Amino acid sequence: MYLNGLIEGRLVKRYKRFLADIVLWDGRAITAHCPNTGSMRSLDRPGARVWVSASDNPARKLAWTWERVELPGGAVASVHTGRANALVAESLKAGRITLPLPYNACSPADTIIRREVQLDDSRIDFCVSLPDEPSLFMEVKQVTLREEDGRGYFPSSVTRRGQRHLEALTGWARQGGVAVLLFCVARDDVQVVCPARHIDAGYGLALDRAVESGVHVLAYGCRFDGPLTLCDRPLSVAMS
Repeated sequence: MYLNGLIEGRLVKRYKRFLADIVLWDGRAITAHCPNTGSMRSLDRPGARVWVSASDNPARKLAWTWERVELPGGAVASVHTGRANALVAESLKAGRITLPLPYNACSPADTIIRREVQLDDSRIDFCVSLPDEPSLFMEVKQVTLREEDGRGYFPSSVTRRGQRHLEALTGWARQGGVAVLLFCVARDDVQVVCPARHIDAGYGLALDRAVESGVHVLAYGCRFDGPLTLCDRPLSVAMS
């Protein structure tokens, strides 16, 4: 994913969830759209080095979008939650994600990939289909929270919606279908991902039930040196 023309600045503050005041490298003060409605714990530090993209769409209320932030120690994280699904879509089409069998044994050209597909009462991010096989449903969650133990955690705040997604995947797995939860780790200083039981105990329990029912849990990191891509090798997932 090429994000051409990213412009550097410094974060002044993030407020009202969707807004961020930023001073660009040339001294211009702007208000950018913040495409992350979560808590953004550890990401929205005033004074942090950030990067924004610009849009020439006249219909947009805000021309700027906050894309990335540099973290203490020099690590980089993606702020834009919408990038995670786009990266996963690219990687699915290219066959770079190790899916459960039989999907991992076939050519990407043989699969049909649909996005935002209804499953029970939830819309799941991806549905991957093969002839004569049960569909694979995949939900993607972006991970940006890193705690003092160096591990990445999801969620960063209580998420009833995330629990509903897990419940839908669990139901599908119990019916004999293939279900995948994929953590897209949108920062380059995390090697292990865990459920954030200390933040949302209910999500942790829902994930336990999902795994017991046969839901596959994967995690992939991001690379920021050049085009924004998923790393080729999966990261580790620890349930506790």
